[in-house]
Amino acid sequence: MSKILQSWWPVLMAVPLSLFMWLANLTLSKLWFNEFEDSHVIPPTRWLFSTSVPLAMMMIAWRRRSVDKSGAALGLVMAFLLSLANHAFFMCLVAFFFSSSKATEFRGYAKRKIETNFKEKGQRNWIQALCNAGVATLLAVLYLIDCGSSERSINFVNDFRASWLSISVMSSFACCNGDTWASELGTALSSDDPYLITTFKRVPRGTNGAISCIGLLVSWLGGLLVGFAYFLTVHVTVFGNQMLISPPQWPLILFGGLAGLLGSMVDSVLGATVQFSGINEEGKIVEDPAEGVRHISGLRIIDNHSVNLLSSILTGITMPCLASKYWPDR
Repeated sequence: MSKILQSWWPVLMAVPLSLFMWLANLTLSKLWFNEFEDSHVIPPTRWLFSTSVPLAMMMIAWRRRSVDKSGAALGLVMAFLLSLANHAFFMCLVAFFFSSSKATEFRGYAKRKIETNFKEKGQRNWIQALCNAGVATLLAVLYLIDCGSSERSINFVNDFRASWLSISVMSSFACCNGDTWASELGTALSSDDPYLITTFKRVPRGTNGAISCIGLLVSWLGGLLVGFAYFLTVHVTVFGNQMLISPPQWPLILFGGLAGLLGSMVDSVLGATVQFSGINEEGKIVEDPAEGVRHISGLRIIDNHSVNLLSSILTGITMPCLASKYWPDR
């Protein structure tokens, strides 16, 4: 029992911490709005969930070496904000983080032979966490300010802003998951060299901007997983008349898959043009020009983190625009 307490005492501290934040929320709501309004006071149970569950998640990730200390610290903050805004946002993060971590671990021995920057189990730091989940977290904060702390079904007719922001958050995570699956699983599963997306010439595996049929397929599946996580959470957490008057929610899965595929392709185009790829004398792919490195594609303008960030921004803007136009009424 003492070992359990020693290992999980930060999660236990979430109880008084969440109570403190709820009391602060209650007090500020009274001072700011001069009355206790339900729309401005977040229930204590939500504070507790949004504090304890993300903390437990990051402790597990850190102990599994999926993140380093900086990645776990920033990831905890982002997971807290995502969960506080909308539990469906948090479940998208969970689906993305754990599935992409597993994808990174898959056949690591093969990736180690072709990548100079390969890290066992991913070991994501704060920069990677920010570039992959930063856009979604910012959108979640906007959702929290504009729509409050709640789960809502997608309804572009009666609840346009909340629906737009929700699809944008989901699409951002689907983009990152689709791209990670394409990079990690596509590289490991494909036996042939991929094609550069800009020239369709064969290039070595691991080249930035390279695509393959397997890579495109798994990017779509990675997006589908995030869309399904959002879809499932909506049906578990949204009740009553809101679901009865809402349009169907199954397109969440389809738009998630489309966001995963689109995000992977946008990432590939950027990787093939504004990100350097070369092969060194050992036959490994490198991202910086140097003596003995043969240029394959791209220019040394931005790095992989910036490519991920730009891809999530572009996908997060494009997908809600498409969803608002093509979402079925019934």
